[in-house]
Amino acid sequence: MYQKVLTNLNFVEREKQTEKFWKDEDIFAKSMENRKDGPTYTFYDGPPTANGKPHIGHVLTRVIKDMIPRYRTMKGYMVPRKAGWDTHGLPVELEVERELGLDGKEQIEEYGLDPFISKCKESVWRYKGMWEDFSGTVGFWADMDNPYVTYHDDYIESEWWALKQIWDKGLLYKGFKIVPYCPRCGTPLSSHEVAQGYKDVKERSAVARFKAKGEDAYILAWTTTPWTLPSNVALCVNPDETYAKVKAGDGYNYYMAEALLDTVLGKLKDEEKGTPAYEVLERYTGKELEYKEYEPLFDYAVETCERQHKKAFYITCDKYVTLTDGTGVVHIAPAFGEDDANVGRHYDLPFVQLVNAKGEMTGETPYEGIFCKKADPMILTDLEKKGLLFDAPKFEHSYPHCWRCDTPLIYYARESWFIKMTAVKEDLIRNNNTINWIPESIGKGRFGDWLENIQDWGISRNRYWGTPLNVWECPECGEMHSIGSREELEKMSGNESARTVELHRPYIDEITIKCPKCGGTMKRVPEVIDCWFDSGAMPFAQHHYPFENQDLFHKQFPAQFISEAVDQTRGWFYSLLAESTLLFNKSCFENVIVLGHIQDENGQKMSKSKGNAVDPFEALATYGADAIRWYFYINSAPWLPNRFHGKAVQEGQRKFMGTLWNTYAFFVLYANIDNFDATKYKLEYDKLPVMDKWLLSKLNTLIQEVDEDLANYRIPEAARALDGFVDEMSNWYVRRS
Repeated sequence: MYQKVLTNLNFVEREKQTEKFWKDEDIFAKSMENRKDGPTYTFYDGPPTANGKPHIGHVLTRVIKDMIPRYRTMKGYMVPRKAGWDTHGLPVELEVERELGLDGKEQIEEYGLDPFISKCKESVWRYKGMWEDFSGTVGFWADMDNPYVTYHDDYIESEWWALKQIWDKGLLYKGFKIVPYCPRCGTPLSSHEVAQGYKDVKERSAVARFKAKGEDAYILAWTTTPWTLPSNVALCVNPDETYAKVKAGDGYNYYMAEALLDTVLGKLKDEEKGTPAYEVLERYTGKELEYKEYEPLFDYAVETCERQHKKAFYITCDKYVTLTDGTGVVHIAPAFGEDDANVGRHYDLPFVQLVNAKGEMTGETPYEGIFCKKADPMILTDLEKKGLLFDAPKFEHSYPHCWRCDTPLIYYARESWFIKMTAVKEDLIRNNNTINWIPESIGKGRFGDWLENIQDWGISRNRYWGTPLNVWECPECGEMHSIGSREELEKMSGNESARTVELHRPYIDEITIKCPKCGGTMKRVPEVIDCWFDSGAMPFAQHHYPFENQDLFHKQFPAQFISEAVDQTRGWFYSLLAESTLLFNKSCFENVIVLGHIQDENGQKMSKSKGNAVDPFEALATYGADAIRWYFYINSAPWLPNRFHGKAVQEGQRKFMGTLWNTYAFFVLYANIDNFDATKYKLEYDKLPVMDKWLLSKLNTLIQEVDEDLANYRIPEAARALDGFVDEMSNWYVRRS
């Protein structure tokens, strides 16, 4: 007899019973054991941070990640699914800072690194139970009992091995570079981190009058960052463009690009008086203006320039200057922009940095202690008072903000450590071309374009809770050495505790090495590394490779499948490919489904501030995991933005799950009435009525279609085929039989 089923649609309660059965009977482990002799199909799980709560977008990633490994398991493969936790980085530090009532690096150091690191370690597990419950409710199968954890010493030692390999290839270097810098967090960001934090902002730019030396004329230069003007040391023009000296309608004589005269000076025309906006007095090429001197806008930088014995306050030339905006003349502050720094190096300009590491204006200016971007209006006011402000037009542009703390970034000259990704650009592009991107347009477009314009990876962070950069430096002679293992550290330091010391600040910093060159005491450099390097290291570091599990690593590398949201294009997807290229010169994943973001029913981005965010736990409790899973599978292509709303989920539940469930309930009802036992019958195809043959034909076609679709990662197509079959089975076969 068949167990009687109720025809109501209370799937949530049934799911709880199934989840309990899976847990009580350890079904996931048994499914792995059952396939242990099958061919390996590897799935890499991108590690979430356990100190943040799951959101509705994580339901989508979990259900897509679960679908393909389940399918491959059903096809006979052994599918390793090791869960992981991303545990380092600024989000953890910021959370702990808030808890302890600390504000910034100075207060952290006053509090003490040892207790601060201990608090960070506690904080990362705050929502671990919630994540595990969430994954179980969604039906996501992964090995959560033996996860990889990025703060574990074995994981860090594997990263040290990797960094030493990169060091030995001459690709890890220390450079004085303009870096995107968060003054709140006190640390630079990598280019792929910057890409995640752009916001549209309205600000005032400045068109300043720079007084030409020895004549009654001014050079008009435009900048979108007025706060950098106190650090000005030069102006720059395009050597090949035409510039003009004009007598303007406001009574001033100006130098600027001829092509932009109407745009900039057109408003000075006086129709009533018949006065033109300007009259061209002379024309020059940009090259002819090179070395023309001017008087500084402010005298704040003069003393610094004199101390450095370097010439400043003259026109330079560079082809990066364009005539698309502004005046065709840009101001140069080498401490605050890559192009400026290049011009500064070429002309040996003085280095003036009147902004400190907190992003505050320094004591050389009257704006001491004020955050640089907040000093903009004060600087504009002072220029106005001096008669040196021609205009301060408002403009809207996309400006980078720290993706962790939301502070506006500044481009700032700092000593940082870099991985020379530009040296392996061609390898990256070639390896990317071996990946099956779903959709292809992401791999060829968004990701491919990113690789074409790749920059060196700013790997270091001036913080505390992270993988320590494994470089020891001698303060006496400058000798540097990269340590690749505990064994090497013990051998070079002669300190037995190197075998057991925790590989975090401040503990690892206590181990010193005798300098092989001068005999001085080498100390570890203070930086930790970008936590994106942590997550990108998981293919090998999860196995403590190469120190252990070499055979297991090679068996599970590369992965056949990964999947994350589109914002990981320049995050995890990039760090995975970057590291596997640097270390193994191949991609560490073969197929990737890129997921779109979840929107509300009106197509708006979900956010708590808008009040349109959906609580995933409430949604799962209301509709059930199967209904939500089904909605995400069939609604649209996974890479498109997905509108989530209850009515659509319930409609899918009613049409597909309800129909399938009621069809089965109908069968059970009559099977029990007739005492039908399927095991006592043999299928004799030739004796079947035409409707039975039709349904079996439809079923076999369905099996073929779904198998082919899922083998090629076409999830919506497989779902639609199932949907069509259930509809035909119910509305044609059952009703006509």
